[in-house]
Amino acid sequence: MSSLLGDMTNWVKDVVESLGYVGLALLVALENVFPPIPSEIILPLAGFLTGEGRMNYFLAILAATIGSVGGALILYGVGYYFGEHRVRWIIRNWGKWLGFKEEDVNKADEWFDKHGGLAVMICRVVPIVRSLISIPAGLRKMPMATFMIYTTAGSLVWNSILIGAGWLLGDNWEEVEEYVGYLQYLVIAAVLVVGVAWVWFRMIKPRLDSAERSNTRA
Repeated sequence: MSSLLGDMTNWVKDVVESLGYVGLALLVALENVFPPIPSEIILPLAGFLTGEGRMNYFLAILAATIGSVGGALILYGVGYYFGEHRVRWIIRNWGKWLGFKEEDVNKADEWFDKHGGLAVMICRVVPIVRSLISIPAGLRKMPMATFMIYTTAGSLVWNSILIGAGWLLGDNWEEVEEYVGYLQYLVIAAVLVVGVAWVWFRMIKPRLDSAERSNTRA
């Protein structure tokens, strides 16, 4: 297993160092569809390269976030166009090759049914589920614009923190994987803050302001 992980790390290095931001975006998109490729390697490596001046920090975040949204849209489309029966047939028959289990789909379903759009944003920091949460969003016909907003917000926070961690650790960027479990709590907290702020400023505050104006005119 360690040998396989080492080979994958070397492959990720080669792709990012050869293709730059395009390679970073493609790898992150592929990681969203094929979870065995870990973002815990891709993103800290990008952070390390920013520390060496070989990438720009903000452009690396932008490229990674574009890749995240692109990969998420693929699975959203699978759920949207294939339907529940076909999706589950695919998972049962091919999931082991993609790194998915039907239990993972059930977990994503539960998250989405319980939290709706916020689940799309929060689950961007949870391994495996961060990919699969796109499927119930597609199955439930969640508006694509809303899906993209939540996906972008969650991905932006996750990518920023992991790339930043790689930048801070420098030559020891591979150690980020050891602490990613702790980082998830930090990222979930950050995502929740972003989510609450978005709901407040886009939904609750405008209604309160509208009600206040109506009372004033009355």
